[in-house]
Amino acid sequence: MDSLTQVVLGSAVAYATLGNKLGRKSLLVGAAFGTLPDLDVLINFGGDVENFVYHRSFSHSLFIQLLMSPLFAWLLLKMNWAKGVTMSRWSVAIFLILSTHSLLDNFTVYGTQLLWPLSTHPFSVSSIFIIDPAYTLPLVLSCIALCFARMSPYAQRINTSALVISSMYLVWGFAAKYHINNKIYQALNTQNITFTHFESTPTPLNTLLWRAVGVTKQGHYEIYASVFDEVKNVDIQFYPTKNALLTKINDAKQITLLQQFTKGLYGVYQQDEKVIISDLRMGLEGNYVFSFVVAEQKDQQLIPGQYQKLSNRLPLDKIKLIFARITDPNIDL
Repeated sequence: MDSLTQVVLGSAVAYATLGNKLGRKSLLVGAAFGTLPDLDVLINFGGDVENFVYHRSFSHSLFIQLLMSPLFAWLLLKMNWAKGVTMSRWSVAIFLILSTHSLLDNFTVYGTQLLWPLSTHPFSVSSIFIIDPAYTLPLVLSCIALCFARMSPYAQRINTSALVISSMYLVWGFAAKYHINNKIYQALNTQNITFTHFESTPTPLNTLLWRAVGVTKQGHYEIYASVFDEVKNVDIQFYPTKNALLTKINDAKQITLLQQFTKGLYGVYQQDEKVIISDLRMGLEGNYVFSFVVAEQKDQQLIPGQYQKLSNRLPLDKIKLIFARITDPNIDL
């Protein structure tokens, strides 16, 4: 999730576990530890592909967080203001702040290596967009209220209510995904479309309109479906890709990393002389957020590239269309 969401979630969890001891100081503690796992973006893992794949690995591992929490607690107890909380309570609170960060990231489509180093599998429920105001707003409002609440008897109630509301929104995301997937499968079956890999994820800033990708050997289907759509309104478009090009260079470490991390949901494109791999899960056709130049074609031969990331962003004018498409299946995305 985005940095603001992780800050306010960390603050809410910290206040729930430490608020009666530290009061508003717990909000700062939660904000700091809620941000900590994402500082792995400051580490250069060796290249653009490695930085993409190894983000949300060791720093988001539940095992590492469990081991590090007592150490962080021990360091905090060196400070006078923290000595009113026991070592065990500090350890539990820090672990809850760190682990809820990782578990929330797991609800997005990116992939979070929760079991590193035992497994490098990028877990992803893919039921909420990386930025979703409906999830974040209750936590933000609660955090603002707690900044002025001091030790009010209503403070914990406000904080708990915000956590419950945001958690219920995650439950809604599960339900919406189940509903959307059923609808999409019906639409694909009516057209006798089969695929080797499939994933659905909410479109930006909402959980009412969803985008799905179904990958075949020849290319992929990009699918849009709203919770309000009938099966006949599900929009399915096919886009050919050139995945066969990888047979000439697929022994490269970076290509293997991308294939594994995307769980097969990738497309290969050729732009002029450049061969590009795009993660089909994030973005939309023609504007994928994570695309890497993996080779260049010269004299009918493929020469491995520098694996640099291309700079692609979702066009802002698409946001208006996305919200319009929620209720109008005639909108062309």
